[in-house]
Amino acid sequence: MLSVGFLIRVEAKPDRVAEVEAMLKSAVDHVRAEGQAVVWFGLRLGPTTFAIFDAFADEAGRDAHWEANGATLTGPAAAELFAESAAIERVDVVAAMLPAE
Repeated sequence: MLSVGFLIRVEAKPDRVAEVEAMLKSAVDHVRAEGQAVVWFGLRLGPTTFAIFDAFADEAGRDAHWEANGATLTGPAAAELFAESAAIERVDVVAAMLPAE
C-alpha cells in the first residue's frame, strides 16, 4: 500500500514550457525502471504550471527515489527551465484508490 509521497509544483519559464512537458513525459520510463514509486503522475495545472505527484510504499522508497532524481528539480539544469525553485512537499498518504492488482 501507499504511505508517503511527494507533491511537487514547478513554474516553467514561458519559453521553456515545451521542454518541461517533454521532461515529464520522458521521466515515466525512468521512474518505472527505478521501481520505487507505486504511482507517478506528471500534471499540467496551467499554461506554465506543472506538478508531480508520486507515492511510495515506505519512507525508504521515497528517500531512494529522491536520491536518484532530486537533482533534476533542484540542480543547475532546473534553473534553466523553471521561473522559480520547485515547491517540494513530502506528504503522507491518508487514503488512496488504485486499480485492483
